[in-house]
Parts: sequence; structure tokens; C-alpha cells
Amino acid sequence: MNQQYWDKARAFHGHACPGLAIGVKVCEAVVEKMGVSPSFDEELVCITENDACGVDAIQAIMGCTMGKGNLIYRPTGKSGYTFIDRKAGRAMRFYCKVRNSGAMTREAYQEHILNAAVDEIFDCQGVKIPEPEPARIFSTITCEVCGEAASENRMRLQEGKKVCLDCFKEYHRGW
Repeated sequence: MNQQYWDKARAFHGHACPGLAIGVKVCEAVVEKMGVSPSFDEELVCITENDACGVDAIQAIMGCTMGKGNLIYRPTGKSGYTFIDRKAGRAMRFYCKVRNSGAMTREAYQEHILNAAVDEIFDCQGVKIPEPEPARIFSTITCEVCGEAASENRMRLQEGKKVCLDCFKEYHRGW
């Protein structure tokens, strides 16, 4: 276990839990399997398939964050994490294959994750996916219904007015 990673993730997340341990372990796996370092800008991108505790470890340790645009949420609900090394032009997906069947306490499960070999916890495979474009700065547009401003890429045109997603009324014909 990388104690420095664990301490940094715990400080960021606020408590210890098995989900955070999965995040710490995937960071160890990324460094081991891809030979990359934490990201200072957008050179490393993470596409996370969940919004669970482990994502906090990825943010704290690897420097992949929503604000920088190098943490992308793809909501499949799986414990899958794809990392893209922009410099090397390659990507790997890490899928957590270990689940607690209830035979272990939460603490024992957490320790198992942290201390097991990377290959015992994750299926790791190279993948070919299109590289996401770097983060962009969009203009801010004021909603003509509520008066609140939003990023231009999130606005909609409805009945001739620029409206935010909260004010936009979806059109459904039903199925």
C-alpha cells in the first residue's frame, strides 16, 4: 500500500472507507501499469464510470478534476476507470473486479483492497477511444426566463428565447 496516497486521499475525502481504498488502488494501478505521474494540467485524463468515494482519491492523488476538465463522468454505475495519457497517446481501462460478499468486515475488505496486488483487484486493459478535446472556456449567457447566467454550451433555444436547462421544458411525445 502507498501510505502517502492513502493519507492524501483520506484528508481530501474526510474518512476511510472501502470505496476510497478502491480509488487509491486504481491510482497505484495507473502509475504501475501506465508509468504516469499525477497530472498538473490536462496531460492525464480520467473517465470515471461512477460518482462514488474512489473518485475523490483520483482527484486528490492524480490531479484529475472536473474543474480542470480532465475528469469526465460517464454514468454507467460500474467501478470502471479509463485513464488517457495524452503525451503517450494511449489509454487503459481499470475495472474493479473484487466485491465484498459480506464475508469480510468493511475494515477487512478495505485492508484487502489496499494491500493486494493490483492485478488481484483490477482487470487492466489497453483501450482505443477518441481522446477528449481539452477543456474549453465558453461564453456566459443570461437565461431570458429566470435571469441566471449559465455556460453557453448548456443553454437552449425555446420559443425564441435563450433558456437555461432548469427553465427548458423538454418536449416528449411519449412511448
